[in-house]
Amino acid sequence: MTTFVALLRAVNVSGQNRVPMAELRASMAAAGYGDVRTYLQSGNIVFDAAADPDADAGAGRQAAAAQELATAVHRLIERKFGCDVRVLVLTAAELARVAVANPFLRAAGSGFDEKSLHATFLEEPASEADFAGLAIPAQPGERAKLAAGGRVIYLHLPHGYGRTKLHNGYFERRLGAAATTRNWRTVLALAEMSAK
Repeated sequence: MTTFVALLRAVNVSGQNRVPMAELRASMAAAGYGDVRTYLQSGNIVFDAAADPDADAGAGRQAAAAQELATAVHRLIERKFGCDVRVLVLTAAELARVAVANPFLRAAGSGFDEKSLHATFLEEPASEADFAGLAIPAQPGERAKLAAGGRVIYLHLPHGYGRTKLHNGYFERRLGAAATTRNWRTVLALAEMSAK
């Protein structure tokens, strides 16, 4: 069994796209996933699955396993809750790498407050050239950096996520891939939950 993290795009506990986490945990367990856990009420799931995307399998096989699981979880949510919710899946190892590679934290003497840090996860990798070509509408002090591999954009947003133009919709329109963002506390919590 391999541990995975699923990030759901735009789910709620009430209203539109209502997906109660307790019911989702029960549904996933009934579908055969192991040790299903959720974090907060905003669509963060840690679970075990029989897929085996080990390091020797190569990046292509790992990506295929994650995509197969994303499709399966999407279908389960659609059947059980009637919601068409985008699902991005990463291995626990991928998320652990994201958690330690934040360039804003690694920069010596950067002085970045963790509360201002976020990570936007992309369903499809973006190229360095496409990202470099963006006319990023950043406010003073805001920064964005594409991670190696192109599936994560690290954000420094000193004015808060609610006030930035660097939101999911912006990156989805400009890069042509579904996106979902998590604050840094959530990234670290999910990395810890998924570590074995």
